[in-house]
Amino acid sequence: MAERPYIVGNWKMNGTRAMLSEARAIDRAAQRYMKVEVAVAPPYTLIHAVHKEAEQIGVGAQDCHPGAEGAHTGDINSSMVADAGAKFVILGHSERRQGHGESNELINAKIESAIESGLRIILCCGEPLDTRDAGKAEEYVLAQIKAALTVVEDPAERLTIAYEPIWAIGTGRTATGEDIAAMHGAIRRLLDETYGEEESAKVRILYGGSVKPDNAREILATPDVGGALVGGASLSAESFLGIVVGASEAEDA
Repeated sequence: MAERPYIVGNWKMNGTRAMLSEARAIDRAAQRYMKVEVAVAPPYTLIHAVHKEAEQIGVGAQDCHPGAEGAHTGDINSSMVADAGAKFVILGHSERRQGHGESNELINAKIESAIESGLRIILCCGEPLDTRDAGKAEEYVLAQIKAALTVVEDPAERLTIAYEPIWAIGTGRTATGEDIAAMHGAIRRLLDETYGEEESAKVRILYGGSVKPDNAREILATPDVGGALVGGASLSAESFLGIVVGASEAEDA
């Protein structure tokens, strides 16, 4: 793939100003691994502060409201996160789909709003355990992506996809290299069919399923895996940078 590996840390609902030291350490180290694109998505409260500290890493948001403005107590829209310094937004994460009941229609509205605000999109997709065991994983995941592709007209500039098998997170079950390669290959074929191979090749497909320093190189060397969306391991500069190193080694291999 022509694009650099993309390693994105999703801090989720973690982080106070004390975490800025981790962000600074990640940023300094990222300057030594220029073959890898590194980014973090802190909570809303830290976007501006991390943006001010960052010289090399990208900074994004974990979600956004689809509306432009109005009486939506507690919500933050795409123009607000862009104004704070975010360059991308994570949308459709399984924790939002499941915990907040987000539909494909709502996610599409968020995508449209984010694009209007100049943000890049990291679109998350993934299947639960019962769907995997029923043999319907590919159908389920591709349906999530197809719904979103209807509102993304410039994928090379705007879109990254992150595949996270829900069944492999905190269940004791692990996605094998074959599992990862099969789903990423299916996603790539869908992108090829939708946009053509030349344009599709510019869209990176990240893997997010308990990626850690000790498995990063193997996962990132898997065909069609263009990076990683990292949860808990991104809260420590040491562990997150271990994944960045793995990405750099996979790129050199």
